[in-house]
Amino acid sequence: MSADPPPDVRGYSVRAVADRLGIPTATLRSWNRRYGIGPSRHEPGKHRRYGESDIAALQRMLALIRAGVSPAGAAAVVTEQRRITVARGDWQLLSTAAFALDTEAVPALLTAHLLAHGVVDTWNMLCRPVFAAIVARQLAGERCVDVEHLLSWSITAVLHSYVPPTTPTNAQAAVLACTGGETHVLPLETLRAALAEHGVRAWMLGADVPTAALADALARTERRPDVVLWSQHESTALTSAVRACAAAGARVFVGGPGWDSALLPVEATPLTTLADAVDRIAGPRDRP
Repeated sequence: MSADPPPDVRGYSVRAVADRLGIPTATLRSWNRRYGIGPSRHEPGKHRRYGESDIAALQRMLALIRAGVSPAGAAAVVTEQRRITVARGDWQLLSTAAFALDTEAVPALLTAHLLAHGVVDTWNMLCRPVFAAIVARQLAGERCVDVEHLLSWSITAVLHSYVPPTTPTNAQAAVLACTGGETHVLPLETLRAALAEHGVRAWMLGADVPTAALADALARTERRPDVVLWSQHESTALTSAVRACAAAGARVFVGGPGWDSALLPVEATPLTTLADAVDRIAGPRDRP
């Protein structure tokens, strides 16, 4: 598998983008000419060059076409998504849409911020502040559990359809799972998308994963992937799950407030933030 072209602050050439996406340069030029889906960076006297947001838009278009959408239809969807702009960290706009239960505006705003600023910034600067605002209004007596659920569902749906600018490879892998009895899976959905941006493929096992199922998953591959176990509540901080994964030879990371009061086995490494999780899993490994 060929490596991605080296980053260039001026952007990428049409040939570099075509190689990265695995499509002919003629196709890229055709999409630019017919639909306006092309490079946005420009230096006087030089050809326009593609930025990461341009590449993300092209990958979204490719995903839609491979799902059966016509090129013209895919271009229309991508163009509409790119038309919506969200300033980095403008969470008030998302909050207003969420409290209005606007099921069109919420995903559109999330998608626009993802394409422009990536998963980590979208989670930390957009989603978390809105969740904090929801909690504050709940504590003040407002009933807005419906808003919380709509926002959570919208974030999950957008993350599932988000095509990161980097294609995941098999060089590194991670298993993401909520411990038995735990159902708060959104943090792991966010981590999965953030890892994909760094080329790390993740196997998402989802909510309420029995310890035996974790061991079965690790037994299905010769590679020993990293494992992230999420626990939101003290009652679901199962150290038996940590020990089972460590016994299978995996590096074990734990995330979530459920672990705060748990007596962690020495094999477990706590994760503090989303960025911390990405750095530890996507960064260089200290073992073969």
